[in-house]
Amino acid sequence: MSAQFRAAVCYELVRGNCLYLMAWGTHCEAWHDAVDMANIEAFDFKEIPEERFVMTTWHADEPLKEALWYCKNNAFHSTVEIKSTVLLHVVPEEREQTVLQQYAVA
Repeated sequence: MSAQFRAAVCYELVRGNCLYLMAWGTHCEAWHDAVDMANIEAFDFKEIPEERFVMTTWHADEPLKEALWYCKNNAFHSTVEIKSTVLLHVVPEEREQTVLQQYAVA
């Protein structure tokens, strides 16, 4: 997956008011950094209003089920209530049911 693709996805996440991004898996640090950069760029490298600041974490050394548990039970924003969760799983092969099942039991 290219850096351009990752940057474009992260730009859209920030534009869509994403408030918390948890990255897991291959190159998760790059996804973390790309969202941070998209958030900074969205405000022209000036101060980001607290209610638009995107919290970011990466979980490179954790099993998927632990990262999903953290997402479901510990992820919060300092000033805005997070009311919904979007699971974006970017992979070459379909694993939707596995990810949804693991999230459901988290």
